[in-house]
Amino acid sequence: MSSIHGTLYVTGTPIGNLGDISARGLETLAKADFIAAEDTRVSLKLLSRYGIKKPLISCRKHNIRETAAKIAERLQGGESCALITDAGMPCVSDPGADVVRVCRDADLDVEVVPGPSALVAALALSGFECRRFSFEGFLSVNPRPRRERLLQLQNYDGLLILYEAPHKLRKTLSDLHKTLGNRKIAVCRELTKIHEEVLCGTLEEMIARYEETQPRGEFVLVLDAPPQQLQSQSQSQSQLQSTLQEAVKIAVILIQSGKKPAEACKIAAWETGFAKSEIYRGLTNNTSDD
Repeated sequence: MSSIHGTLYVTGTPIGNLGDISARGLETLAKADFIAAEDTRVSLKLLSRYGIKKPLISCRKHNIRETAAKIAERLQGGESCALITDAGMPCVSDPGADVVRVCRDADLDVEVVPGPSALVAALALSGFECRRFSFEGFLSVNPRPRRERLLQLQNYDGLLILYEAPHKLRKTLSDLHKTLGNRKIAVCRELTKIHEEVLCGTLEEMIARYEETQPRGEFVLVLDAPPQQLQSQSQSQSQLQSTLQEAVKIAVILIQSGKKPAEACKIAAWETGFAKSEIYRGLTNNTSDD
């Protein structure tokens, strides 16, 4: 006779307003033997609001492998676990997917209890027509993969949805503008919370706004698809940037448009992958030849 294993319940929680928890979500949290939470301090606020007292274990990125193995072991022993994140659905921009994978590899039951999602909420609030979209989560903070990913997205003809922290918002808006052009964007802040705010405009308008206003709270960015005529331009631009000579040409054009040489070389370096010093040397040699 086979032993009875427990179940992992992937449970959605509110993204801000604690009243958004579903009846099934509350029932699941109440019946689980223990809860695996991204940050137990954050989760305690939700559990305390509804009078739920359950053992909590931390399920953070730095301890995810060890924690996933322990969760699977407890499920094999017959316990049930509710997997939750700080806000929204687990496994979206958090380490929960590792827990699900370990449990599936061990032939354990995994069920989902759907709940709020910040990316879907922002998409609905943007008002943009949605034929398709790409969820990019948080862009890499490493300059090279960040640049490469944005260049890859130049040719994408759907909406782009990103998460961003307040201290990185200005740079991300600037990088999006430099790579993808002056598209329409919905900047969604603190969704479902007291200070919820949704601003719609162009990237240039949002850059100007946050030069004057300090970004606060957590952001979801919804970037509109490029106009059809810009898609072909974007494709040709992405094919241009392959040689140092072309990188120097980009810097020259930027200088002619009013940029200082150092700033022009910096932008050209970001867009092409060549070192700023290489482009500056090429620019100097080009000037000397003239």
